Amino acid sequence: MTDTPLRLAIVIGSTREGRFGPTVGAWFAEQARQRDDMTIDVLDVAAAAPPSSLGAPPSEDFARASETLAAADAYAVVTCEYNHSYPGTLKNMIDHHFHEWRAKPVGFVSYGGFTGGRLAVEHLRGVFAELHAVTMRDLVSFHGPWNGFGKDGRPVDADGADGAAKVLLDQLAWWGHALRDARAVRPYGA
Repeated sequence: MTDTPLRLAIVIGSTREGRFGPTVGAWFAEQARQRDDMTIDVLDVAAAAPPSSLGAPPSEDFARASETLAAADAYAVVTCEYNHSYPGTLKNMIDHHFHEWRAKPVGFVSYGGFTGGRLAVEHLRGVFAELHAVTMRDLVSFHGPWNGFGKDGRPVDADGADGAAKVLLDQLAWWGHALRDARAVRPYGA
């Protein structure tokens, strides 16, 4: 067992023009950076788009993103909700990777209208289960975030949002250490 800080990759999944994901992702990264038990990488799918088809040659940005995903001990996926699900660009990024997610924890930070992105998260849970990842029960969810964040990029209900982020980060830390230690003793090979 080691006390080496976990590498947390925060994946921003939306690529639409005018998207809100970078605001939510920056706030969550700020919360994570306050911890001594994690180092943070932010991976924006818009900046590292996967090839349009499986097997096509990747760009240099995508290759760097793949390295970030492989090196991570845990993930936080920042997702919006489009049509009761998550963005296709996020699915494409997930599908271009397989072993990177295995036996590692995944947490969710969602945002959207009435449901706060929770329907997107429910769909993602099944995808990550298929990839042998462990998803966290609790999540951070923002309903109508366009009015819920101030000009400073912070949630208007900072206490509630910061508290939810702490719960999720605590869960990711526990699972991240447990699974990293387990993989070191016995490589995962399902």
